[in-house]
Amino acid sequence: MSPKDTITLPDILRLEDLTKTFYVKPVFGPAKVVEALRNVNLSLRPGKALALVGESGSGKSTVGRMIVQHHMPTSGRVLFEGQDIAGFTTKPLQMAYRQAVQMVFQDPFSSLNPAHTIRHHLQRALRLHQPDHADEAAVKRILEEVELDAGTAPDKYPHELSGGQRQRVNFARALAVNARLIVADEPTSMLDVSIRKSVLALMHRLKEERGLSILYITHDIATAEYLAEDTAVMFRGQVVEQGPTATVVGQPRHGYTQLLRAAVPDPKVPLTGGDGAFARRAREVREAAAAPVRAYTQMAPDHLVAHH
Repeated sequence: MSPKDTITLPDILRLEDLTKTFYVKPVFGPAKVVEALRNVNLSLRPGKALALVGESGSGKSTVGRMIVQHHMPTSGRVLFEGQDIAGFTTKPLQMAYRQAVQMVFQDPFSSLNPAHTIRHHLQRALRLHQPDHADEAAVKRILEEVELDAGTAPDKYPHELSGGQRQRVNFARALAVNARLIVADEPTSMLDVSIRKSVLALMHRLKEERGLSILYITHDIATAEYLAEDTAVMFRGQVVEQGPTATVVGQPRHGYTQLLRAAVPDPKVPLTGGDGAFARRAREVREAAAAPVRAYTQMAPDHLVAHH
């Protein structure tokens, strides 16, 4: 096949000017308007991973919840394989979308029903979406795919598994419905440091072997380099920089991205304890980045940096 004959697949996920405003009514005082997202534009290629990076409150988890329709946009669109998900109004379309797009949450325990075995969790998903394959063999095959003991795991309850094992069950449940896109919201942040890498390795393998598309939501920009081909950095509801991960992480151009990168400890550099200058720089960068994005400059192919 010649280069001109190469087929370019459409984005599996595209966000267009996505904006979300919450109206918060406290017990005392007037209602408040909170703009969680402001004109977010992102795209995820099929079979690839996009890391959505930012600190707590940046809006990255709100993006994930809007993709799985836990929140609806105030304005803008979420497109799945070129179709606006707001148009998925019939039950068959909604079921098909819920099968195709699965979310793995931050807390691996609260997302599993403690009253049921692991077999029940997987067979329920299989019976809903793959009724012809909801047998014991399918349960064992999926458990083996996420590197759990297929002989003992089916009869265990969530509390009998470690945090890392429970998170693997959550990925297994997504595989049981043949998901094509996984929204992974901080999937390793509640796990021990020693097992975070193994869960990231599992995600990487599923992406490579199954062709899964992954939106990886994280506060840890260092892990983006391991898993994601592309990275977008968010701050206070806006995307401030996006592009290929090697460029965004290796050669950050926005001040906030540089700040996130500088916050990653370097084991080769001893700790000095003098972090006053860094703290002042962090305040200055955050204040500057909080201003509305006026435009984006293309620094290189697919590498965009916000101007405030």
